[in-house]
Amino acid sequence: MHDHGGGVRSIEVPIPDNPLGHTLVYVVDADRGPVLVDTGWDDPDSWDTLAEGLAACGTSAAEIHGVVITHHHPDHHGLSGRVREASGAWVAMHAADTAVVRRTRGTGPQRWFTYMTAKLAAAGAPEEHLAPLRAARGGRSLPGFSPALPDREIVPGELLPLPGRRLRAIWTPGHTPGHVCLHLEEEHPAGLPGHGRLFSGDHLLPEITPHIGLYEDPEDATVTDPLGDYLDSLERVGRLAPAEVLPAHQHAFADAPARVRELLAHHEVRLTGLLALLTTPLTPWQLAERMEWNRPWDQIPYGSRHIAVSEAEAHLRRLVKLGRAEAVAGSDPVAYVAA
Repeated sequence: MHDHGGGVRSIEVPIPDNPLGHTLVYVVDADRGPVLVDTGWDDPDSWDTLAEGLAACGTSAAEIHGVVITHHHPDHHGLSGRVREASGAWVAMHAADTAVVRRTRGTGPQRWFTYMTAKLAAAGAPEEHLAPLRAARGGRSLPGFSPALPDREIVPGELLPLPGRRLRAIWTPGHTPGHVCLHLEEEHPAGLPGHGRLFSGDHLLPEITPHIGLYEDPEDATVTDPLGDYLDSLERVGRLAPAEVLPAHQHAFADAPARVRELLAHHEVRLTGLLALLTTPLTPWQLAERMEWNRPWDQIPYGSRHIAVSEAEAHLRRLVKLGRAEAVAGSDPVAYVAA
């Protein structure tokens, strides 16, 4: 547990078998009882760690008044149901991510594996990559398929119901369609210059570039532009100029506008680099194989390749929307080339 001052503490809740290591769950004191920002992964060790951290904060899961979820991913929303069972707390999420949760609860692993197989085949994945997905349709379970259904909606621009605090929701789509940051509109307890503090979820991290892929949803065929959403959201957060950012991973940091500029520049460099690769037609899979990652493609784990291809597709969609790339007519699987 770490005390950030001004009635805000964080607990490092572990994520099993994940290089991120943990999710920072924030405990915000309020007049009717503590409120959590995110809850962590649904795992026995994670729950025990959360309980120990709450005890170190002088409270317990039974005393939680409300849960504010930045986005629907299982390392953030996983334990929301257990917290609500223990306390009767309300659980709030943006409507776009609540819709994903609702559909996920009715989808099931078999539908998900069928969807992923078709999606990766359309992206040009080779048969040796698709074969394990086809074999897994028979009932293998996945984490996050029974997420708690939120009972309150986070409305962008409005203050959340935290008596005695001023916590305003900022809609920041990109990482997910309903991702929100939460602006604590109060003077920084250490007097740092800027406008309050920002719980940034996965939107703004101090050293990691958040994953921006396609909005994965088997029941939604809308052609979205997640990278465009993310870049717009970044600029919105940069204009807030908070005194300090409290992210869901790594550590707190200052100078959000500088970090926003770094991320905007990173994505522009990446888009330019992809255009150089698209001098010849490439499928999303072929593009992902050629993109620069934190390790060579042949060392990227099987599951992580799904994430890499999704990120390649998000960048392709952005280039197409900007008129800088186009699909090759008649290609199957579809290939793209610089326009």
